[in-house]
Amino acid sequence: MARNRVQFQKGYSLVQFMDEYGSEEKCTEALFRWRWPNGFVCPRCESTGYWRHQSRALYQCRSCRHQVSLTAGTILASTKLPLRTWFLAMYLMTQTKNGISALELSRQLSVSYNTAWKVKHKLMQVMKERDDTRPLGGWVQLDDAYWGGQRHGGKSGRGAPGKTPFVAAVELNEEGRPMRMRLSRVGGFRSDEIAAWARCHLEPGTVVVSDALGCFAAVKHVGCIHQPFVTGSGPQSAKHPALTWVNTILGNVKRSFHGTYHHFSSKHLPRYLAEFSYRFSRRFSLREMFPRLAFVALRTPPMPYRVLKLAENYF
Repeated sequence: MARNRVQFQKGYSLVQFMDEYGSEEKCTEALFRWRWPNGFVCPRCESTGYWRHQSRALYQCRSCRHQVSLTAGTILASTKLPLRTWFLAMYLMTQTKNGISALELSRQLSVSYNTAWKVKHKLMQVMKERDDTRPLGGWVQLDDAYWGGQRHGGKSGRGAPGKTPFVAAVELNEEGRPMRMRLSRVGGFRSDEIAAWARCHLEPGTVVVSDALGCFAAVKHVGCIHQPFVTGSGPQSAKHPALTWVNTILGNVKRSFHGTYHHFSSKHLPRYLAEFSYRFSRRFSLREMFPRLAFVALRTPPMPYRVLKLAENYF
């Protein structure tokens, strides 16, 4: 039987990663290239001449004498961690199939749990903000889902306490194969919520295939075409051929989360969903996933810990 070329691709080994980014000097050189692909540009006067401080990791413009660090104005701003620690965290978060918990990340990076949690959530925020700028289009399968389970003695089904609603959308190519996906927390399955989500994450003219849940018809309000299918209820509804890929991926998401994380707050669910989506949508080239994340991290504004911890994001 032929092997799946994406699943069995060569990938990017830890040995290769350490050869390329195993020292602080190599990480600095790489970060400089990714931040200024065409050479240094002063953020104040746009001059290209500079000199580097020998005692501090700063670059000073020859024209206006403005000083800037490699991480200033980025998600890595004001970090006290070595760059190689950040690089290893990016590597582990992009190359592990089911993700890596903050506890395991703290062990791999030799840092405290709180530090690992901040690093992980900042990088997940980078993933989320990047995918927020790339709406799905073409042919999309859409379904409703919940994170969390029934509490003892509580109500079951929709509306049960402890359940957090989110939307799963999968973009298909002309052969009907999944290419990209988007998982987004929503406030509930209401027409106004779905319309607002579609406005952010679907291109006008997208053909949206879903079950017959009434709120999904709201995608038509933002210029999309809606094709509902009556799938019934219960486990058999997940086997409907029109929603094969989105239901398959939802199963993978939930197994991945249950296997990797013991628990996380529902207010942080959007970042965990974004991390899974980010890896899935870029699974065709594992080797490129790490440098692409580093490149985008340098273009994501800072997010202080107080904001990172309290932020309750929706789609």
